[in-house]
Amino acid sequence: MATLITGAGLIGSRVARLLMDRGEPAWLYDVRPNPSVLASVVDLGRVGLIQGDIEDGAALDRVLREHRIERIVHTAALLTAGILLDIPCGIRANVVGTVTVLEAARRAGVGRVVLTSSSTLYYGLCNEPASAPCPEDFAMRVISQRPGSLYAATKLAVEHLGLLYTDLYGLDVVVVRPAGVLGLWPGGTGGFSGRLVRALLEPAIRGEATVIDNPLFVWQGGDEFVDARDAASGLVAALFADRPVSRVYSVGMGVLHSFEDFVRAAREAVPGLRVEVRVEPKGGFSGFRFVRQQPSDIGAAKRELGWTPRYDLAATMKDCAAFISGRHSAEPS
Repeated sequence: MATLITGAGLIGSRVARLLMDRGEPAWLYDVRPNPSVLASVVDLGRVGLIQGDIEDGAALDRVLREHRIERIVHTAALLTAGILLDIPCGIRANVVGTVTVLEAARRAGVGRVVLTSSSTLYYGLCNEPASAPCPEDFAMRVISQRPGSLYAATKLAVEHLGLLYTDLYGLDVVVVRPAGVLGLWPGGTGGFSGRLVRALLEPAIRGEATVIDNPLFVWQGGDEFVDARDAASGLVAALFADRPVSRVYSVGMGVLHSFEDFVRAAREAVPGLRVEVRVEPKGGFSGFRFVRQQPSDIGAAKRELGWTPRYDLAATMKDCAAFISGRHSAEPS
């Protein structure tokens, strides 16, 4: 059964790699695919590559029909920085683009659609004390605990829209909420987490002291993260799960990490690393005004998807250091 993966980025390419390794036919669909970058992760002789826009319903109809697509993993989206460059365009890509994918899937009778959401949905809860991991079906005050960013707002919207496609039309939609994704690849730094990793590691690998002078690179308390390879495996687990009763699943390392944890992990990856911090943390990760006090509960993903994280922060940082040093990981997926 063929799978269409929208978004040929850090996560989408690794989903394709996992499907390729399983012997499953897969196609990557992206508005601007980069074959030379993708070839560093997947064999393009075994994984198809299609240029197309997720807002183009007619093109999606044609692709689903011609390639007999029976499953979709939807990773295509603009992150916070991309949305802020053109807010209407970013919201349209994330929300209207997702609905266009869902509509095409409904018309084609696709067997399952996996939507990529985000743990940033939980940030609105950070204004209350917490003592236990946050479940997927969390209680949220719709005004005072509304999403803390445009990106998070789009993800909350598409989760509800996707689940409504299940309720109203019987489309088999499963949602995966990755924590902050960590990983580097030739396609670019990606989100804020990747910028932080590079800021810590690149000077040290050159033998220089690491200077942290960006106030967004330090934070109080902790936040949750996931290796890009584990995020991809969570999406694939959701794609093949027999009984995804909960429908929405958090995937992450299951613990919160502080800035000091990142420094320790970076020092394990690059012994002798020296860090000079010239700014004081003002709030949570990436400048969020609240300090996060609880990780996501990843129990449902373990029970219903058979998924568990394989990589801790130290392992992820070592893989990133190897990438920066030119010793690319032997396990890109």
